[in-house]
Amino acid sequence: MVSLLGVKNLQENYLVPKHEIVPKERAQEILAKYGADAKKLPHLLREDPVVEEIGAKKGDLVRIVRESQTAGKAIYYRIVV
Repeated sequence: MVSLLGVKNLQENYLVPKHEIVPKERAQEILAKYGADAKKLPHLLREDPVVEEIGAKKGDLVRIVRESQTAGKAIYYRIVV
């Protein structure tokens, strides 16, 4: 399948940051570390092309790693809805 960006793997495109599913046991540690509740995290839709590509399902925690000129790497977490 070729995406709208014209590549088979969306994460090969330099504009798309790395997305990965956080294992369930690690997800609980991360939420506890930041004092966060999964319901309060920003959302990613199940229909998002990258979410479909990595095989994430509703309720999965996804780590997004963006390259930053000022911070080096910036890590974000989103919950799939």
